[in-house]
Order: sequence, then structure tokens, then C-alpha cells
Amino acid sequence: MEHISNMDENSNNTGTWSANLFKTRLNHPPDWPAMISGVAYAPFRPGQSPYKQIFPTRDQIREDLLLLRSLTRNIRTYSVEGTLMHIPELAEALGMNVTLGVWITEDETHNSQEIKAGIELANRYSSVQRLVLGNEVLFRDDVPVDLLIHYLQTARRAVYVPVSTSEIWTQWYETPELVRHVDFIAAHILPFWEGASALDASAIVLAHANELSARFPDKPLILSEIGWPSKAIAKRRMTSSDAEHSIYLRNQIPLLDQHGHDYFVIEAFDQHWKTEEGLPGPNWGLFDAKRRLKLHVSGPIKMPVNVLSEILRLVTRLRPESWPAGALIIVLAYCALSGFGMYNSPPLPAWLALPVAFIWAASILTYTGIETHEFLEACWGPGAPRSFYPHHSPVGPTQKVSLHVPCYNEPPDMVKRTLDSLQTLEYPDFEVLVIDNNTQDPDIWKPIELYCQQLGPRFRFFHVNPLPGFKAGALKRV
Repeated sequence: MEHISNMDENSNNTGTWSANLFKTRLNHPPDWPAMISGVAYAPFRPGQSPYKQIFPTRDQIREDLLLLRSLTRNIRTYSVEGTLMHIPELAEALGMNVTLGVWITEDETHNSQEIKAGIELANRYSSVQRLVLGNEVLFRDDVPVDLLIHYLQTARRAVYVPVSTSEIWTQWYETPELVRHVDFIAAHILPFWEGASALDASAIVLAHANELSARFPDKPLILSEIGWPSKAIAKRRMTSSDAEHSIYLRNQIPLLDQHGHDYFVIEAFDQHWKTEEGLPGPNWGLFDAKRRLKLHVSGPIKMPVNVLSEILRLVTRLRPESWPAGALIIVLAYCALSGFGMYNSPPLPAWLALPVAFIWAASILTYTGIETHEFLEACWGPGAPRSFYPHHSPVGPTQKVSLHVPCYNEPPDMVKRTLDSLQTLEYPDFEVLVIDNNTQDPDIWKPIELYCQQLGPRFRFFHVNPLPGFKAGALKRV
């Protein structure tokens, strides 16, 4: 951590900014831990969207949960609409816990239906550990605080699990009356939106978390959203990359674990439908939309050479303190450059000067118009259209593939993770045969047998004892 802070201090020094433009920096964050506190989970895939009421199937949700189970046992959801209501049931079958979200909007009829469904799920499934009504509804001004308190009181009387609402961290200071009506504080702390760098962000999150705990000592604190996008643009001086995404998370997770804070990383998978926030919106996932891991889980990470960020950092540090002073500097610089250019340019004859000036003026106007249009479209234009993928015609019947996993005295958790990975294979016809040979202790091989039964008929377990030939003999046996 000392190396990281020194490097960031140097990058902020205007005397060394030019060196940072061309030097690839190597960062050494801690390796990703075996398990994390929790992850925010929205199951939508490309082409699916809650706005269009196109929801994932039960099988797709189960595939996601099997993938996430290797990272955490706790997930946070945002709604119980459509097939999302099946998440607590599927999570319970896999031994996972759910902080169940209920989506609150300006539509009171919709809110009543969501709250009713959330209460029923919380009382039906033991996997539901908490109930969260609304996500940043006060920040967006979707409902008044009095109505939100009414919703919270209704839910707290109807369920046995803790109930709260999730807001940005500053909102809890601005509406202290809300604290009396929740069982815990659920706060979003996302320094990316505050213009912080990925290297500084982990310390900022910890500081805000400690402040909240000190301000509301009688309420447990849940950091309901922490994270960093893997893509962004230079709007409000914010840029990002896959490297910064990994560096932030690998620095942040151990720090929060060390101080005993519960948290949910936003989020499990990239969500293409989240276009309101621009480029960062769809790119907060640990996995991309095709369920491929984006995170660099171990080893050093190369910080990309970002010329734009370094120039912006320099301009920020050298900018004048007032707007009139800045305007004066710009005017003086323009006059100096124009005078220098005119002094060193020979005069052109009138028959040539007029067309050149015309072309120059037309080019400037065209360029200015294009840039203005792109700026306005990026800030206030419609959301990005959904992606279209090539249609693949049906193919003939596929050959069945049989995958054999021999094991002897292997740790059950390691074998389970292997099976979780095999479960995510995208192939229509395959089976997995797990052959345990000569393991004497039933406490080792029995959990694997039970887990194969949970995974479904594709997974078959064989315990053979005695069996000569070790693992080679096990492969030969089946």
C-alpha cells in the first residue's frame, strides 16, 4: 500500500506529469480472496431488460448462481418482478443467502405489488436474510420520505428479517429521520462518481464507512454498493479501464474485510440495458455480459498509459482560481499564438487568400457543429441501442461428451468448485462422471456425492473401494 500511495503522489506532482504520459506503471494489489462478503446481482443478459419486461429464464438464473457461488455465498437483488421472484428459491437450493430488493418507483400501485411479493418471499424462504425497499429512491426523488417510511413500517410489521432502504451515503445524513425506521444502514459508497482515482478510492470508502458507523452506532452498517466500472469516458475528468477496475477491487476488498465491514460489490455481471449513466453504466460487472471474468485475480497489474488523464490532471492543478482569470489566460494565449502566426506567414494574394479563408471558416464551423452535436447527444441524448448478434441456424444433433473427474482424498470444497465450473459449460449434451477411488473417510467423499445429486442428472458419482491403479484405474473403470 505504501508503494501505491507514493506512486499516486508522484502522479499528482506537476513536475513529473510528462513522465507519466509515456511510462507504463506496475501496480501490486493483494490477490483476490477465495470468498468475498457479497455481490449485487442483476441477472439480465444481452437483449433482456426490465424496461422491456424481457426477463431471464430460471435456468439462466441458476447458471449465474452456480457461477457466483464460487465467489460468495451472499447476493443482493433489486426487484422481485417477473422471473426475479425465483432467485430466493434457487439460492436456497444452493445454500446461498439473499438480501432481497424491492424496486420502488413513482407508481404507488406498482410499489404495493412489489412490497407484497417481497414480504411473501421473505416469509417463505430462509435464504432471505434481509429485505431492502427501494434503491436510491430519495436521491432520485421518486417518492417523498414520509411515503418511504410508511412502506418500511408496513414491511417491518410483516416480516421477521431486518428491513431497510438503500441510499447513497450522504442521504443518510440529509434525512436522519429515516434512521429510526430501519433495522440497518444500507449505503452506497462509489468514489468514482466523486471524481476520485482508483488508487485513492479504497481509503475514501473506508473513511466514509467509519464515519457512518460512528454517526449511527446503534444501527448495523451494510455497504450495499461498492465498486468501480471497467470503462468510462473523460466526462467530469473521469476515465477508467479494466486495470483500474481490478486494482480498486483488489485493494478495497481486503481493507473492508480487515475492518469487519459487510459489503456488496456492484456488480456480478455487466448490464447492457443500463444506459442512463453513459459508458460507465453497463460496465460495473466482475464478469462481462457473456459471463467471462474481467477481473485480474492475481499478480501485478499494468496501469495503462492514459495521456488524456495525465493532461487533465495537469490542467486541473494549474487552472486559475476564478473564471475571469481563466478566461483572461485563454484570450492572452490565443492572441499570442495568432500574432506569432501572422508575423511568420507571408501575405497571400487576394485571389488565393479569399478561397482559403472561406475553406478555413467552413471547416471550423463544420467541426464545431459536429463536436457540439456529439457532446449534446452524449449528455442528453437517448440511450444506446441494444446490441444485435448474428443469428445461428439450427445444427444437427451433437455428439454426447462424457467428462471424467477422478479423485482421491481431495478436499470436498475444491471438487465442488471444479463441478461448478463444469456446470457452466455451454454444450447441449454432456455428462460428468466423478469417480472417487480408495478414499476411506466418508466425511470426504460423502459431501461430493450429495453435491452431485444437487447438480442434477448430468452429474453422476461413483465411490469404488478398493480399486487398483489409482486415478488411472478410476478412469479405466468407467
